[in-house]
Amino acid sequence: MHHLTRYPHHVGPLLAALLLAGCASEPASQGDTRKPGSAAITGPAITKPAALPKAKTPRAPASMQSRIVLLLPARTVDRNGWAQDIVTALAKQDLAVTDENVCSVLAVVEQESTFQADPVVPGLGKIAWQEINARAAKLLIPEFVVRTALGIKSPTGKSYAERIDKLRTEREMSEIFEDMISMVPMGKTLFGNLNPVHTGGPMQVSIAFAEANTRGYPYPVKDSIRHEVFSRRGGIWFGTRHLFGYPADYPDTLYRFADFNAGWYASRNAAFQAAVSRLSGKPLALDGDLVRYDSDLPGKTEQAVYTLASRVNMSKQAIHQSLRKGNTAEFAQADLYHRVFTLADKQAGKRQPRAILPGIQLKSPKITRNLTTAWFAKRVDDREQRCVRQMATIR
Repeated sequence: MHHLTRYPHHVGPLLAALLLAGCASEPASQGDTRKPGSAAITGPAITKPAALPKAKTPRAPASMQSRIVLLLPARTVDRNGWAQDIVTALAKQDLAVTDENVCSVLAVVEQESTFQADPVVPGLGKIAWQEINARAAKLLIPEFVVRTALGIKSPTGKSYAERIDKLRTEREMSEIFEDMISMVPMGKTLFGNLNPVHTGGPMQVSIAFAEANTRGYPYPVKDSIRHEVFSRRGGIWFGTRHLFGYPADYPDTLYRFADFNAGWYASRNAAFQAAVSRLSGKPLALDGDLVRYDSDLPGKTEQAVYTLASRVNMSKQAIHQSLRKGNTAEFAQADLYHRVFTLADKQAGKRQPRAILPGIQLKSPKITRNLTTAWFAKRVDDREQRCVRQMATIR
C-alpha cells in the first residue's frame, strides 16, 4: 500500500501511478482534483469511537531492542539490526520508546514490506515498460527507437533493457533511472532530470519527504538521501518521522495510520469537509484535500465553504487563506475551523467528530483489489494492537 503523498514537489511526470502500492506521504491538499501523486477518491468516510488512553511506559533502549527481537518473525534477516534501527529512530527523534510507539512503527513496516528492507514488487519490469512506452508515445517517439536506445550497455555490463526486464524492487528501478537519465542518449528527453521512483524502503516513505526532513538524521549519508531511503536504517528513520513528526490531537493512533497513507492531517481535514458538507448541503469527497494545488481555481470543498461565508463571517479571501493552511497544525486553530465546527455541532445537536478516516479509493497498476485508505489504516491498527498485546506478555 502506498501513501498518497501531499507534498507539492513530490511528483514527477512518469510512473507516478507505480508508487501507490506501497505507501508515504506528508502534508495535505484539495478535494475534487487531488495533488499529483495522490489516488483517485471515492468511497465513504468511516469514524471510530475514541479509545481510552493507552498506558505509555518508556523502556530502556537495550531492553526494548531485546523485546523487539522476540516479536519479529523468525525469517526476518538481522532481527537485531531491525530492533536497533527502530529504537534509534524513536530515541533520536525525541519520541518515547514505549510499547505503543514501537508497535506503531512495527505495524507500518509489517504492512508495507513484511520486514524486507527492499521489498520485491511482482511484475515491476512489465509495469516499467508500460510507463516508459506511454511516456515515449506522448513525445511521439516510436517504441522501437526507445528499445534501441535502451539496448545499449549500462554501467553494470548489462543493457538497460535487460535490467528493466529483470526488475524486482523499487531500489533497482531507481538506480536504473539514475543511470538512464545521465547516460542514455534520450534519457533526459524522456525523463528530464527527475527520477520517477518516488517511494521506497521498508516503510515505503516518500523520497521528497525524506529530502525535506534531513535535520537530525543520525547516520552518515553515503551517496544521497534517496539512497538512504532504500536502506533499512534510512527507511525506518524517515518513516518514523512521517508517522510521528507532526502534532495531531487525534483520539486514536488509527488516524495517524490513515494520515500515513493519505497525507498529514487528512483525517482532521476529512472531518472538516464532513462538517462543511452537512452545513452547505453539498456532497464532498471526504479526502482531506481542502484546496487545489494544480490550479488557482477553487475546488469543490472551497466552493462549498464559500456558501457559508456570511455564516462564518469571513470573506472569500480570508477563507482561501485559511484553507491554504490545511496541511499544517495551525489550521485547527484558525477562526474558519472553529466557526464551521461550532455551526455543525449546533445544527447536529451534538459534537461532530474532529477526525474521520478519509474516503479514498486507492488505484494503481500494482493494486489489483478494492483497497482504500480506511482499509489500510484499520489493517495497520489491527497489527499495532496485536503487537501491544504481545509486548505485554514479554517480561
